[in-house]
Amino acid sequence: MMDIIHLLSDNIANQIAAGEVVQRPASVVKELLENAIDAKSSMVKLIIKDSGKTLVQVIDNGVGMSVTDCRMSFERHATSKISTSEDLFAIRTMGFRGEALASIAAVAQVEVRTRREEDELGTSLSIEGSEFKGQEPVSTPVGTNLMVKNLFYNVPARRKFLKTNPVEMKHILDEFQRVALAHPEVGFEVYHNDIELYKLPEAKLAKRIVDVFGKNYRQQLAACEENTSYVNISGYVGKPEAAKKTRGDQYFFINHRFIKSPYLHHAITGAFEGTIPDGHHPFYVLNIEIDPSHVDINIHPQKTEIKFDDEKAVYSILRSAVRQAIGVYNLTPSIDFESDINFANLTSQPLPEKRPTAFQQSGSAIGNFENKKSSAANSDWKKLYEGLESAANFQRSAPQVSMGSKANFSTSDYTEPVKQQSEFVKPETEEVDAVQIHQKYLVLQVKSGMLLIDQKAAWERILFEQYEKNLANRSGASQQLLFQKTLNLKPEEFALAEELKEEIHALGFGFEVFGKNSLIINGIPAELGDEEGAAALHDLIRQFKENQTDLKLDKTQNLARSLAKRTAARSVKKMDKREISSLINRLFESSMPTYTPGGQKIMKIIPLEEIAELISGSGGF
Repeated sequence: MMDIIHLLSDNIANQIAAGEVVQRPASVVKELLENAIDAKSSMVKLIIKDSGKTLVQVIDNGVGMSVTDCRMSFERHATSKISTSEDLFAIRTMGFRGEALASIAAVAQVEVRTRREEDELGTSLSIEGSEFKGQEPVSTPVGTNLMVKNLFYNVPARRKFLKTNPVEMKHILDEFQRVALAHPEVGFEVYHNDIELYKLPEAKLAKRIVDVFGKNYRQQLAACEENTSYVNISGYVGKPEAAKKTRGDQYFFINHRFIKSPYLHHAITGAFEGTIPDGHHPFYVLNIEIDPSHVDINIHPQKTEIKFDDEKAVYSILRSAVRQAIGVYNLTPSIDFESDINFANLTSQPLPEKRPTAFQQSGSAIGNFENKKSSAANSDWKKLYEGLESAANFQRSAPQVSMGSKANFSTSDYTEPVKQQSEFVKPETEEVDAVQIHQKYLVLQVKSGMLLIDQKAAWERILFEQYEKNLANRSGASQQLLFQKTLNLKPEEFALAEELKEEIHALGFGFEVFGKNSLIINGIPAELGDEEGAAALHDLIRQFKENQTDLKLDKTQNLARSLAKRTAARSVKKMDKREISSLINRLFESSMPTYTPGGQKIMKIIPLEEIAELISGSGGF
């Protein structure tokens, strides 16, 4: 019998390795930017075409490479960063494994031009699918110009699984922002399809944060700094009133390397406890400077996970530093952009001997929705509830949809129940006689007992279906603003607004481009108040972007759900009898009055026997 185990070819081995290192265009961006930083560059230009599927190009003014080093850099496990096993625990560079360029070259067409300052001529090298195509002398500036073209051109199965251009571009910008925030001492430029997205000069960290996230952050930053013999912590946290309902804009760096650490994130949220509302998330950009011998970064292919030899000490110091920052922020009304914290300045400083010190309703109305009245719903409540008698059976068998973890929810996980609104029985009178309690819930009598309706959830269902129709018919009602409002966006948000302009107009928003990454808003949906137009559009774009990553929704569903959720959140208000009747009528006219688009229950029947049990079980009257 023949032997069946054999060595893989270098080409196949590199493609397998690329599966760990190169998962999408953003992976290429990360590796090339980190290489540019390691090359001691002071200026880095990132050029993207078709969200990285056609081209990822990084140009830097770093030290460059020799002819031999340029060729060796594409060999597996070829690196200038480490020589011995001890070096693994003294790493201060971004890369060290020597896998990135070899993995990228295995699944793309790569061209590189590079020159050192001491060389008269540089070298140009090209590789396609791990196959060396040629190398020749060339006249080129000092530094490195590396182009990665047609990613996964030779692995169609991998290319097929790439997401849409907006999703891939979001991941690219996420990676870029992490590098730009970790290295404010380096200037950056970013271009996508020949459009400038970022032009960031060398700056202090506070200025870099404002340049990346927008002018709105200028007054939201509270400096956070703590120096101990074990770690130095530096950076900024957002003031408590700047906390947002959406996650993101949270950046941890260990020795300027971006990491993800739920444990350390918990230390920060714990420090903010009692200062921000439930469900809100603080902003932070924090670097922890620590002796590399105290950490292990070689535990994950993406190097985003890390182990400390004393994790509890880091947790305690970090929490103390953040508590101090948010406790004294109001003593400093604004950040001095000329003298603030910069991560790079701490790298060469010795760790001091100091030990850590202990730290001694009104949304706008949803609008007047009682204009369109259904004759069936309003004239005959018995008909409205016809066929809705099997309440108990449906309710007990209905699946319980948990919305605790949005990232685990998708339209494939939850399908709206069949349109058999069998949970509800007809009311005992032909009139809608409902009572509002705490401006949140509606209570009305039905044949089997008492019906409770979540007011906000009901509006979310109603508005979702209204917005879906508006998008389908391009017919959203809009009200013109007497005074136009300006909305400043992040570059990726601005690009998304441009892409969705037609759909956003169909929802009732009117806006025009007003300078770089800015919009002028001149119209808003009829159900919104004048004062919340800009905030509503910004929330819509942010929620759409978040849903794009977390949920499997088409564009129409995503927009309709995003705006409905945002608008319904401001529906907590006192309603008169007419408004209550209108809401209930519209809810039961909807295609699925029992659940919100996200799967949350809107209403619940409490049978008479349960009410009796509640009372008699507690001893009666």
